[in-house]
Amino acid sequence: MKLMLVHSEKDRLQIAIVDKGRLLEFYMETREMDSQLVGSIFKGRIVNVLPGMQAAFVDIGLVKNAFLYIDDVLHPHLDQQPKEKPTIAQLLRVGQEILVQVVKEPLGGKGARVTTHFSLPGRFLVYMPHAAYVGVSKKVKMEQERTRLRSFGERFRHSDEGIILRTAAEGEASDALQTDVQFLRELWQGIEARSEDTPVPAELHREAGLAHRLVRDLLTVELDEVWIDDQEFYTETEALIRQMAPTMQSRLRFYDQSHSSHSSVGLMNRYQVNHQLQEAFERRIRLSSGGDLVWDETEAFTVIDVNTGKFVGSRDLEDTVFQTNMEAAEQIARLLRLRDVGGIIIIDFIDMEQESHREQIAHRLESLLKLDRTKCQVVGWTRLGLLELTRKKVRDHVMNQLLEVCPVCKGRGRVNMSRPSGGK
Repeated sequence: MKLMLVHSEKDRLQIAIVDKGRLLEFYMETREMDSQLVGSIFKGRIVNVLPGMQAAFVDIGLVKNAFLYIDDVLHPHLDQQPKEKPTIAQLLRVGQEILVQVVKEPLGGKGARVTTHFSLPGRFLVYMPHAAYVGVSKKVKMEQERTRLRSFGERFRHSDEGIILRTAAEGEASDALQTDVQFLRELWQGIEARSEDTPVPAELHREAGLAHRLVRDLLTVELDEVWIDDQEFYTETEALIRQMAPTMQSRLRFYDQSHSSHSSVGLMNRYQVNHQLQEAFERRIRLSSGGDLVWDETEAFTVIDVNTGKFVGSRDLEDTVFQTNMEAAEQIARLLRLRDVGGIIIIDFIDMEQESHREQIAHRLESLLKLDRTKCQVVGWTRLGLLELTRKKVRDHVMNQLLEVCPVCKGRGRVNMSRPSGGK
């Protein structure tokens, strides 16, 4: 049984997705960041144009100026971009006012990354005011349904509008899809109208809060039940489901901890979420076979080392290595989602002699990563036998919300044991 668990406290919200008792995804937001920055739209001013970087910096009212790359200024449809890419200085000038949307949270010392390729997500589709194309989620498998959804998109989009039909649109009536389009179209028109007489810098649209995003993005037919342990949040979510996804309303449950059947066990502890989180964020993660993963994250990329550990197999060395690597691939795909790791990822699988085994490992990992809500790409094997992949980095991952850097070793995992020498 696949469950969504929602735990609410005074200062934060936690969401866990558990399948047959195994934790697959985890999200957490404090009340202060309940409406996330990614997806928000700002009216800003160009403060610097850098031809050498083909980029510009935009003042959108945050502590750090936002970064705007040239590809995010050109037309979102590749077919409508110029054959020869212009310079950033030909497109933007210092002092120019511009509408931008945040696509990446400020991380570390860097400002937010922004784009002019606007997109507004709804329950069934994503509306893009200037994209000029129709797309259908790859998770919609039946060709007849893909054709129906694509036909709907072409029929209801206006002029240069773009529409992507989401997985949740599968099987939905045209009336529901049309309502989504009209709502998002009017939302965009309101943003444009406010931008005309609003002084810069200014926020014109804030991405929805966690309750809204829970229903819009996470509530799928794959979920058997949704449990919420806070009455206020339950009532808010119930109203949103009634409005946005009425067919899912019967799956919503309230977890009343005061009932004797639940004793005094909290929702997350009842399903061992906290215990599984603790294991998932260890540096060394044990595999059920006896092998293990050693997980190290640097500023540039994440490195994962696979070891056989105590697993000795039952046939031969190559078979033992292959089985360990296959189990590691499945665990790594799960942990990338759970830790919300972004950027470049390098995996040092145990060396395999057979090329077919290497291909099976890469194919298995690729198929598992297709289940990820965040875009992933398996790049391939390097000449040194390492597997490279990338995962889109949108926000600071959950580990930095759950854990603090050790004030003694500063995150290096080692303490200087040397003592200054000298007499009295």
